[in-house]
Amino acid sequence: MTDLQNIQLNTLSGVPTSLGEYGGRAVLLVNVASKCGLTPQYAALEKLATEYAARGLTVIGAPCNQFMGQEPGTPEEIQTFCSATYGVTFPLLEKLEVNGQGRHPLYAELTKTADSSGNAGDVQWNFEKFLIAPDGTVVNRFRPRTEPDAPEVIEAIERVLPS
Repeated sequence: MTDLQNIQLNTLSGVPTSLGEYGGRAVLLVNVASKCGLTPQYAALEKLATEYAARGLTVIGAPCNQFMGQEPGTPEEIQTFCSATYGVTFPLLEKLEVNGQGRHPLYAELTKTADSSGNAGDVQWNFEKFLIAPDGTVVNRFRPRTEPDAPEVIEAIERVLPS
C-alpha cells in the first residue's frame, strides 16, 4: 500500500477507515459541500459511482466547510441532505480541512498533484476531484468547475479501471 492509502480517516458516521480499504479499485475523491453553487455535481458523482462500481471505481466525498462556510451541517444533516436531495449512496468521510495549517494529512498528499495546467498546491474550491489509481497513486486532478462527467474525467477513469 502507498502512504496515501495508509492515512487514517473516519467515515461521516465516525468509523475509522483509510483509502487502503479501497485498494485494487480506482477512487475519485472529491471535497464536497451542501450549500455551494457546484453542489448539483453530486448528481453526476452518484451516476459515476453507480455506473462504474462494477468496473472498479469508488467515488468518495469529503465534506469541507473551508469555503465560505458552505458545509455547516452536522454529520447527520450532511448524510440526510446528500441521500434525500441527490440519492447519494457513495461513501462520505468526516469533515476535513483541505487547505491551511489544519489541512488533513490526506490533502497534504493529494495537493502535491498538479492539475492539467501543471499547478499543484491548495484546493481552489468545493468539488475539486482527485483520481487515484488502484495501486494508490494519484493520477489526475480536476479543478472544481470540471464536471464529474466531463469527457476528460471519463477518459481518465476509463484508463485506470482495474477491470
